[in-house]
Amino acid sequence: MPKQPNILFIQVDQLTASALRAYGNEICHAPTLDRLADAGAVFETAYCNYPLCAPSRFSMATGKLASEVGAYDNAAEFSAEIPTYAHYLRAAGYQTALSGKMHFIGPDQFHGFERRLTADLYPADFAWVPNWGNEGKRDTNDPRAVRIAGVCERSVQIDYDEEVTFKAVQHLYDIARSDDDRPFFLQVSYTHPHEPYLCRKEFWDLYEGKDIPTPRVPALSEAEHDPHSVRLLKDFGMLGIRFSDEDIARAIRGYYGSISYIDTLVARVLEALESTRAADNTVIVFTSDHGEMLGERGMWFKKHFFEKSMRVPLFITAPWIAPQRVSEFSSLVDLLPTFSGIAHAPEPVDTLEGVDLLTLLDRGNPAPERAIHAEYLAESTPAPIFMIRKGRFKFVSSSVDGVMLFDLEADPDELTNLARRTDHADILQKFTEAAARKWDEEQLTRRIRQSQKRRRLVRNAMTLGERQLWNHDERPGDSVLWYRGEQGYNEWAFEYL
Repeated sequence: MPKQPNILFIQVDQLTASALRAYGNEICHAPTLDRLADAGAVFETAYCNYPLCAPSRFSMATGKLASEVGAYDNAAEFSAEIPTYAHYLRAAGYQTALSGKMHFIGPDQFHGFERRLTADLYPADFAWVPNWGNEGKRDTNDPRAVRIAGVCERSVQIDYDEEVTFKAVQHLYDIARSDDDRPFFLQVSYTHPHEPYLCRKEFWDLYEGKDIPTPRVPALSEAEHDPHSVRLLKDFGMLGIRFSDEDIARAIRGYYGSISYIDTLVARVLEALESTRAADNTVIVFTSDHGEMLGERGMWFKKHFFEKSMRVPLFITAPWIAPQRVSEFSSLVDLLPTFSGIAHAPEPVDTLEGVDLLTLLDRGNPAPERAIHAEYLAESTPAPIFMIRKGRFKFVSSSVDGVMLFDLEADPDELTNLARRTDHADILQKFTEAAARKWDEEQLTRRIRQSQKRRRLVRNAMTLGERQLWNHDERPGDSVLWYRGEQGYNEWAFEYL
């Protein structure tokens, strides 16, 4: 490996690992991503550490769990004093740039990036702050996401990802003809295949006559769901709804079409990398911020700890990395130590949750030994929910909902809760003790509730008088296409079709 190679970090939004060929899917058409995976290291079991956009990204950027950096939900301020991988890389002598979505909340909209090439897609203020105990009517997903699916030649999300690609490609050419000889770190962050499940006709047509896989587990009754699933379905207005087979197939086909669309955008970025002769000295990392339930158990979107929601694609490609598959567990908090290791960045000033993924390569693939931790602390729950994955078992714990324990080798669809079985009492006890060591739920709950109260007051006060904006490169009164919390999310998403 060169001493300080360039790093191109490509991230998408809401892409479940099982949608790609590298993870067993034979239908979804994504040849560019397939080639990237075939040429590098594929991490077979990679997780997000929080199944929601902003907290997942803040956790990923800092190498720490969301609860440790105050990233409780999609409206939690990301503190400027916490170093990100962009800070570490900049300290190591890299030029750092971001094209696309990062969902930074608060007045610092850079967090170590020298340049932001685009505005962000979502609001940077406290528009989405939850209110535990009194959720009321909120701006949330609803059944339209499934029922209004299919062909769409242009939408706000397409507009956004086109701009992200254009700016990223232009930046690569600008670097090539500049006098700045520093290595570069460029993060290209897309919003697809996040719902709505819509795509252009050329990508929809790729699946004509194809046998689109339906959910392995059909919609469950309320009595068959765990308490958190019931709350989410109620929040989405989907509890008790049985979508038609046609609705489900159309939504999944639109989702696959969105992946195929993103694949063509990634190809344009990689073409610029090749054209500027930077490819031979660049590490390419590809992942998603979280997964997508895609109709499993009758559930859609994310916000839960089931595999579809938690598992993400993760692969690293470079000319000096031999093609291989890595069975050791990984997660998004591993990216900061990985980027730092590639760049020979300064030693971390905090204890990090993750490890340098390159240290897991070329080891002969022993059985996984790591424990992966994840959290959910946002809306639709009255208390924190924690997850630990270790070995063949997944443990999910909530003081309100109870405990779930799944053997993912024997029960990959997570239908049998072993926490109710006496023959797994010892395993359950070990996980319970591990969770108690990892999290102080009582203290964390106090911090979350206090933060929600503060942010609600700030949000309400900022709607009065002359408004200030934290959104990158925007002034009060600016009119933009991107979502700013001024109307319902779905109203915005479907307005520009």
